[in-house]
Amino acid sequence: MRGRGNKSPWILIILLVAGLIIGGLIGDLLKGYVPILDYTKSIGLNPTELNLGVISITFGFLVKMNLAALIGLVLAMIIFKGV
Repeated sequence: MRGRGNKSPWILIILLVAGLIIGGLIGDLLKGYVPILDYTKSIGLNPTELNLGVISITFGFLVKMNLAALIGLVLAMIIFKGV
């Protein structure tokens, strides 16, 4: 039987992703009523293309996070600590 100190990192990752997605959706739904939830910040690398003639590769990673997604992320961490 596992103790409280043996929490799987996969559970943390799943909770964090779920918190970000659900928080982002709630922020998009409520932005008309609570405008501060729509404050969005983009973090990452804009897409860049490497064209070698025969093959074309696109690199990029962009995270657009609003305030509600950040709140969902914090709540996911709190839930993980409590489980």
